Amino acid sequence: MTTTTPLSGLDKLAWHMATCAGLGTRVPAPGTFGTGIGMGLWLATSRCGWALELQVLLLAGLLGLGVWASGRAERACGRHDPGAIIIDEVAAGVLTFIGVTPTLSAAVVGLCCNRVLDIVKPWPISRLQRLPRGWGIMADDVAAGGLSAILVRLWPLAINFIT
Repeated sequence: MTTTTPLSGLDKLAWHMATCAGLGTRVPAPGTFGTGIGMGLWLATSRCGWALELQVLLLAGLLGLGVWASGRAERACGRHDPGAIIIDEVAAGVLTFIGVTPTLSAAVVGLCCNRVLDIVKPWPISRLQRLPRGWGIMADDVAAGGLSAILVRLWPLAINFIT
């Protein structure tokens, strides 16, 4: 993070949260890495008896924390939606797979759909980036995650239809 003014403790905390403990600054393809973290959270929560409820709570926490942390981190570094902020991709990854039974095909389809939609940002996803600060940072990725969630659920139907 580059800034000319000293950062407050809350700014540092927000940056730490928004970049997932700084991982967004240290890995290649940070957006894909963030989605991978979301997939890992999906896999970690999928085996318990109340997986869906836990995933919904996890997503709600990521959304609330993400709007605050990414907005504050963006303001502190002085750049619009810096690539190091990956909490939005983590939340989108959780949303993509929420309530889905873990399978290799679900993981591959979900990851591919999520990344393509996040990178290409078709309308109306692209318009969501215009929202202010943390809302814009989070909204476009969450919309891509929501559309990816639909596609992951339609994938088995498409395969059955084809075969």
